[in-house]
Amino acid sequence: MNNYKRYLVTSALPYANGPVHIGHLAGVYVPADVYVRYLRLRGREVKFIGGSDEHGVPITIKARKEGITPQDIVDKYHLIIKDSFERFGISFDIYSRTSSKMHHKTASDFFRKLYDDGIFIEKTTAQYYDEEAGQFLADRYIVGTCPKCGNENAYGDQCEKCGSTLSPTELINPHSAISGSKPVLHDTTHWYLPLDRYEPWLRRWILEEHREWKANVYGQCKSWLDSGLQPRAVSRDLDWGVPVPVEGAEGKVLYVWFDAPIGYLSNTIELLPNDWERWWKDEETKMVHFIGKDNIVFHCIMFPVMLKAHGGFILPDNVPANEFLNLENDKISTSRNWAVWLHEYLDEFPGKEDVLRYVLCASAPETKDNDFTWNDFQTRNNSELVAIFGNFVNRAVVLTHKYFEGRVPPLNALTPYDEATLNEMPLIKQSLENNIETYHFREALKDAMNLARLGNKYLADTEPWRLAATDRSRVATILNVALQICANCAIAFEPFLPFTTQKLRYILAKSADSWDAFGRPDILAEAHKLNEAQLLFDKIEDREIEKQKAKLKAASKLSAPAPQKDACTCDDFMKMDIRTATVLEAERVPKTDKLLRLKVDTGIDVRTIVSGIAEHYSPEDIVGKQICLLANLEPRRIKGIESQGMILMAQQPDGTMRTIRPDSPVENGATVS
Repeated sequence: MNNYKRYLVTSALPYANGPVHIGHLAGVYVPADVYVRYLRLRGREVKFIGGSDEHGVPITIKARKEGITPQDIVDKYHLIIKDSFERFGISFDIYSRTSSKMHHKTASDFFRKLYDDGIFIEKTTAQYYDEEAGQFLADRYIVGTCPKCGNENAYGDQCEKCGSTLSPTELINPHSAISGSKPVLHDTTHWYLPLDRYEPWLRRWILEEHREWKANVYGQCKSWLDSGLQPRAVSRDLDWGVPVPVEGAEGKVLYVWFDAPIGYLSNTIELLPNDWERWWKDEETKMVHFIGKDNIVFHCIMFPVMLKAHGGFILPDNVPANEFLNLENDKISTSRNWAVWLHEYLDEFPGKEDVLRYVLCASAPETKDNDFTWNDFQTRNNSELVAIFGNFVNRAVVLTHKYFEGRVPPLNALTPYDEATLNEMPLIKQSLENNIETYHFREALKDAMNLARLGNKYLADTEPWRLAATDRSRVATILNVALQICANCAIAFEPFLPFTTQKLRYILAKSADSWDAFGRPDILAEAHKLNEAQLLFDKIEDREIEKQKAKLKAASKLSAPAPQKDACTCDDFMKMDIRTATVLEAERVPKTDKLLRLKVDTGIDVRTIVSGIAEHYSPEDIVGKQICLLANLEPRRIKGIESQGMILMAQQPDGTMRTIRPDSPVENGATVS
């Protein structure tokens, strides 16, 4: 390791408008926690800084939709996120929030220092203003027609139908999402960070001095630098955030991209009010940011420029950003509810925190997008954690209790195979160290599992149970070697599976060892008494996996209404004769599962309608109900029955259907218009 005295590790601040899902965990929080736990095992001085990002437009939009305040939103999700991380074993030294008084003061002071030093550019530009609401509109509050695909519900910053990046002035027929009125352009003044002035320094600092950064990080930074940097606004017109601390800046707050990374600093000050400068201003501190690829530019270009412009701060030594994790071969989407939420997993798989930690680390999207599937989750648990790691430990401990009353037997004469097995442990340690220190956590986890594989294979090859009756001395040596490997596993897996290693240390009746003990063949002393064996992992059955897949599918359907159909004219609508009617009789159509034959009173006649609603209504349920029907639909024959109209139904995203009917009884034949 490099000769740093201390390590400041930060992880991206999750946005407090929803819970944490497995994509966040695999991309940021599991690797960050593995790294921090490893540093602590090595006796390094380390602080792990986290917190919720609680400002920005999406939170105000969610609050407006729910009819509550932005503070209500962030209070709710900050608690959910913080509790989930604690239960999952993400070992922050502090998990705070950007709505705190400490953060507001720190961010405000940071801005003011740059402002007083003349760093910012002040510019007045024309931006959309909602005269009815009396406020400037953030891009997400402006809706209109996409000029590229014609989507009538494109936002001022992006069309979610075609994916195009937009500016508000490009929208056709823009309107305010707040009042629905047409916005007008008003002049407004903001402050800009002149990124272009720092481009030569950034090119040298990143492209020359940090060639060791991951290829995806280095490549994205180079692409941005090669395209040329432009000044970027650090303030915006909004009433939720850190107020701009300048006279005459009422109604303006710090842009969330500027405000959020200062959260690492403010949270450190909150944790260490009298000692924070050692962690942010001493060159003997190594700072590492763990983020996802969508935050690379902010942490590698913008935040370093902020720190450089301010002066006196250290800069990040590394930013090991990951790619994205997909779910069941599809992108994780919170809007479609296509996600596995951490707080729900913890409730539904109690005691299996480490199974998810293992699977997410084993399939981490370190160099490219990767995929999480429930089948792979089950396979890795049953075939690796249960069958290899858990099986090895259980056999070693059970056999020790069976043949040596639960005490570590003596190490007698070693065979070449015994020596070769023990000699593998320092090599595994060396590889694991190298992989963690170069941020290859997936490979490091393989190293740890290779140690368990080594022990499992050793017991399978030596078969001590076959020698018990004839060579007790040999059995003693075999079980001593196996137990030493178990003790080494308790160290090797500690960064990855903290709940499991705690259980393993209890079985071994052993307190936690430091990293220096890893690789030693004598961690457990002769005659040391073990506790009774217990399973480290349980098999996960098919029914549990099918339940999760069904839940995922149902949740996704519930959150995804059918897309809007092509536009029709008023004349098209007026051609339809929609009337109220009452169902007089109903019966199932023979040899069908979905069809009901209905006799309905339309007010103008009594007619027969065949409708595919048998999965949603029994004949007894539908008789007597008042409904709406399309009366002038061309008759058609269905299963030999002439159907004279169509019942109007509402189909929900999960496929269930309900009749459309008046909220109080009306005369049959009343027209719907």
